[in-house]
Amino acid sequence: MGNEGKKRVRKSPEERKKEIIAAASRLIGEKGYYGTSLKDIADAIGMSQPGLLHYIGNKERLLSLLVTDNYDQEGTPADFAKSGLPGSDPEGMLFPAYLRFLVRYNESRRSLLQLYMVLETESFSEGHPLHDYFENRPKYVWEHYSQYTWKLPPEIGGWENMRAIVRQSLEAMDGIQLRWTRKPPIDFYDEWLAFEKMIFPSPVWDSYR
Repeated sequence: MGNEGKKRVRKSPEERKKEIIAAASRLIGEKGYYGTSLKDIADAIGMSQPGLLHYIGNKERLLSLLVTDNYDQEGTPADFAKSGLPGSDPEGMLFPAYLRFLVRYNESRRSLLQLYMVLETESFSEGHPLHDYFENRPKYVWEHYSQYTWKLPPEIGGWENMRAIVRQSLEAMDGIQLRWTRKPPIDFYDEWLAFEKMIFPSPVWDSYR
């Protein structure tokens, strides 16, 4: 009789996936891929392990769900082009302006960012499921960014000469993100602006930020 009148709330697949992503991001971000079991994730969201597997397939597929299907699909140049922000004209976007947009976006997803950094560190091991992904990440990012039209200073000589600058930007951002998650706290955006001045110096980039 005590359960009379109570109805079990059935969540949609999308709601369940959001719960799984949030729980997995937090747990793997704290304990790493190898230190987190599927049971840990299932317990965190009140599911059975078979129920969790119904949504993710297996543990490696979970990483794909977190990184390539989720993290990589947000904060993209396409998102920036739709934003209406200064420098976001799809006919000629400003690359430094996009990176500032990306910094702001990453600030809003701290747990997912921490997960990404933990996975990147773990992936030095050749047996890690994301080893090849992170080894090839600079190439993937370059190819992805190359699909868009960027407005660059004449001194650069065209997008084909931007590869080193794109790589340096990613390296600087990775370092700032790592420092941002530690104590004492820093301002992610202000720290990026300091690096921006070095990577995109005046006067060459003054009208192209």
